[in-house]
Amino acid sequence: MQARVASMEDVKEARQAAAAAGQGRVLPTGMLKVFLGFLLLGVGLSAAAMYMARHAVAAAAPALFRPCLGSSAAEEEPEGLERWTRPPARVEHAMTDEELLWRASFAPRVRGYPFRRVPKVAFMFLTRGPLPLAPLWERFFRGHEGRYSIYVHALPSYHANFTSESVFYRRQIPSKVAEWGQMTMCDAERCLLANALLDLSNEWFVLVSESCIPIFDFNTTYEYFQNSNRSFLMAFDDPGPYGRGRYNWNMTPEVELDQWRKGSQWFEVDRELAIAIVKDTVYYPKFKEFCRPHCYVDEHYFPTMLTIEAPDSLANRSVTWVDWSRGGAHPATFGRGDITEEFLRRVREGRSCLYNNQNSTMCFLFARKFSPSALEPLLELAPTVLGFG
Repeated sequence: MQARVASMEDVKEARQAAAAAGQGRVLPTGMLKVFLGFLLLGVGLSAAAMYMARHAVAAAAPALFRPCLGSSAAEEEPEGLERWTRPPARVEHAMTDEELLWRASFAPRVRGYPFRRVPKVAFMFLTRGPLPLAPLWERFFRGHEGRYSIYVHALPSYHANFTSESVFYRRQIPSKVAEWGQMTMCDAERCLLANALLDLSNEWFVLVSESCIPIFDFNTTYEYFQNSNRSFLMAFDDPGPYGRGRYNWNMTPEVELDQWRKGSQWFEVDRELAIAIVKDTVYYPKFKEFCRPHCYVDEHYFPTMLTIEAPDSLANRSVTWVDWSRGGAHPATFGRGDITEEFLRRVREGRSCLYNNQNSTMCFLFARKFSPSALEPLLELAPTVLGFG
């Protein structure tokens, strides 16, 4: 009996122990719920923080990052080809001569132009100071805007006072002193070419002085260059003391004696030859070092170099008329008393030459040397004899 009672008590104790055990498990479950509550709250706060941070970065992104192709109207328009093809707004610049020649030597490899290009004639005035015949040139250029460019190389100390209505207004390029017969004269000519080459539309490059005049109207001059298959630079072999007699044997092997040429300083070249002149680093050092002191490098450097590099591109004559009949180191100068209708017609038509391998009596487009006193009669005769004004 005792055993049975004990057994029942055991069962009772077992039930009490089980109940106690059940009550012990309720406490961890409550704590778990509290933990889960804090965990969910933390996740919510983290998500909110990430959302706010993401929108803050998105708001700052336009200031930090600039897309390659934006669609917003407020963004700047991407630059097109015009940036690379438009001419400089002004001829003044801060480039050194070395930098200028390097920049001007750029040339596209592809033939033709992917934009509308009107070829222009670059008129390069090499002068010491004023342009006394400027009023005649003004009449020559009048009405032909967009087909010519003007560049003036004067002494650094000279400052022109042309008005804003003049074609010469602010066309004076940065310059250095250029001395007749010295390499500095060729440096000035190369600088004129280099400045003109910065305008991709310049196709023909004419070197003139303050004593030069045009002897035909602009359209005739333009078409003469446009239709020619040669550039007009004089280059001939002079066997005498003022030709080969100036040759220095130190010029070899770049320039041999039979390659030595002489020619007029005043030329017209196309764009291809202009680039060849400004990029030259082969012949320039030789002429600078050995064509002096009485070599008159401006008469030999370009004719010799281009005869070696591009002989088939030269007409071997100048289109600038001069009169050497009076003798001396310089050509004749003409003033007021020399300017007559007969004189100008003789200058325009008095010789024969080859133009595109055909005989022609139209050999010159410009003439020199004319003094300031010649301006008034030239202006009077220009409309009837020269065809402009």
